[in-house]
Amino acid sequence: LSAWLARRWLGPLAALVEGARGIAAGQLGTRVAVQGDAEFTHLARTFNDMAAQLADMEASRHRWLADVAHELRTPLAAMRAEIEAVQDGVRHFDDKTALRLHRQVMRLIQLVADLRESLDTAAPASSSARVPVHPLSILSEALANMAPRFAQAGLTLEHGGVDLLSTHTPAPLVLGDSQQLHQVFLNLLENSLRYTSAGGRLQVTATPLSWLGRPALQLRWDDTAPGVPEAEIPRLFERLYRAEASRQRTTGDLGGSGLGLAICRNIVQAHGGRIEASASPLGGLRITLWLPLLENPA
Repeated sequence: LSAWLARRWLGPLAALVEGARGIAAGQLGTRVAVQGDAEFTHLARTFNDMAAQLADMEASRHRWLADVAHELRTPLAAMRAEIEAVQDGVRHFDDKTALRLHRQVMRLIQLVADLRESLDTAAPASSSARVPVHPLSILSEALANMAPRFAQAGLTLEHGGVDLLSTHTPAPLVLGDSQQLHQVFLNLLENSLRYTSAGGRLQVTATPLSWLGRPALQLRWDDTAPGVPEAEIPRLFERLYRAEASRQRTTGDLGGSGLGLAICRNIVQAHGGRIEASASPLGGLRITLWLPLLENPA
């Protein structure tokens, strides 16, 4: 009887020990049989769930490294072709060649900077670093900074609702970092500027409302065509993802690194907010974000 009880009780534990050894050895596909009493079956299911999450994280890490390698390979390959053409005498080194090489170097610098920034913003910031700020004032500043570039690209920038709400008393107030919020607004404006066809428009609106049972500020970016296929919209906030097939770059020599929206998501979530993408009624893309508001008696 003792031998039978020992096998019954220690058998599942031995399987868990072997499974843990497999995970430690890097065999993330290891799973244990769900058997035994209720306590053992619960422990086995928890172990299998943990192993599945580790496998997903490892697969995500491999995809991330592959995407980074792909993004770095493109400008490096272009630079290599330019240099080899000069070495072989096919092309002379002139101002145009120097300009093309400089653009590729700047693209590499931008990509590395965006990669570093996306990792930095993914880490939760200390709450002591945040202070009450006026998001609409920050947004108005970003709109003023980008207005000349929109005009140069032949795009109309509409933000009358933002200007009207910013004059209300009391003004919306959030607990956050003004520099990070300014970066979010600039990234979203840059995204619309880069992917909206000439002659189109961007409409930015601001609305105070109740979100998750508390006061919040809703900000929307609606641009005109081209749009994004519905299947690609959920992936827009992934690092290094770009919906190239539909949203072609129309402005900017360097293009985007595919990290702007990922950085925006990290910052907004760090501020207790939410950001999402959907199809815009104007024919392009709609970006909506919510920021929880503080009480502002003044």
